[in-house]
Amino acid sequence: MTSDPAASTSPDPSPAARELRAERVVDAPPAVVWATVSDVARMGEWSPELVTMRALLPGGLRVGQQYLGINRRGAVVWPSRSVVAELEPGRLLSWDTRTSGARWIWELEPTDDGRTRVVHRRPVPRGLTGLSRLAAPLLLGGSDAHADELEAGMARTVERMGAAASASAVGEQGWITRGSGPDAG
Repeated sequence: MTSDPAASTSPDPSPAARELRAERVVDAPPAVVWATVSDVARMGEWSPELVTMRALLPGGLRVGQQYLGINRRGAVVWPSRSVVAELEPGRLLSWDTRTSGARWIWELEPTDDGRTRVVHRRPVPRGLTGLSRLAAPLLLGGSDAHADELEAGMARTVERMGAAASASAVGEQGWITRGSGPDAG
């Protein structure tokens, strides 16, 4: 399960430019997981760093679509601009974040038991940008430390996204419905 092989290597030898990765098997079929992952406006619900991600152009999710991301770490808030680089519905979504040099990749693969393996990767194909190398030490506690936080955050993002997809799958199967139960108002 890989996208562009060139995206996996970086000319930047720093530990911060290493490929970050989080993986999980989600208790939901690929179509449900894809519907969750491809709803990029919801990424801020799951990510500990991304607050929001908004499309900048009309036309919905497509290769070339640009997004404005607002990120937060403690008191530090910063924008990022991303461009969708790869889109294979039901299987692959990636975007390049121009401000950092990172490529964010979501890969989905069906398992034999009807669930979905989700792999979330962050290679830095051309190395970290000068802006990223300057800002991380000054504002984010250092590039290497921030990369470690990002990788842990990616694991939390995959876990939270997976929980949302699993809940959707259960709701679609009729086991639970939103707005029902003792806490429904």
